Amino acid sequence: MTEYKPLQRDYLVVVDVEATCWKDNKNPPGEQSEIIEIGVCLLNLETLERGDRRSLLLKPTRSKVSPFCTELTSITPEMVEDGMSFAEACAILESDFGTKNRLWGSWGGYDQKMFAAQCPSFGVPYPFAEQHVNLKTLFAEKLSLKRAVGMASALQMVGFPLDGKHHRGDDDAWNIARLTGYVLTKHPDALAAFYEPVEG
Repeated sequence: MTEYKPLQRDYLVVVDVEATCWKDNKNPPGEQSEIIEIGVCLLNLETLERGDRRSLLLKPTRSKVSPFCTELTSITPEMVEDGMSFAEACAILESDFGTKNRLWGSWGGYDQKMFAAQCPSFGVPYPFAEQHVNLKTLFAEKLSLKRAVGMASALQMVGFPLDGKHHRGDDDAWNIARLTGYVLTKHPDALAAFYEPVEG
């Protein structure tokens, strides 16, 4: 039986990553998808106010930013040329956002899967606590939706404008934090189960 250490209940760390990608998921020989931006926004769990959005741009080492990726995210090869390393970005998550000691969440499971795969592959310690909340699923469950929806559709559903550019990590994290705050106004205990000891 494993019990994860208790987490601070002051903030939820909302994370959204962008990664190198290609049309029809056809990556060039020798290239693999890797994180090129980590967007972060803290959601105050008492006031439900959002902290500033932040973008960490990373220089890819195993792939290049394709024209398709630029079209989707607006991130150009030039923007990441002087970006930080994956190891540096993970260290910032821990030092500036306390990600080892706070619950973190993302819209869907993709972001967690990217970190889970990239950390061992790059030899970088996992920067988060074990507890992760799929905010896309949480939104669907608490609003009694028949199926989970994308972030942009969720914003429309509750009458919020899309602030910033979709598929930019910092803007997406900012919007996701607002959606999560909305859920928590309706269901204040929506995250309670994620703070309970986990057996495994």
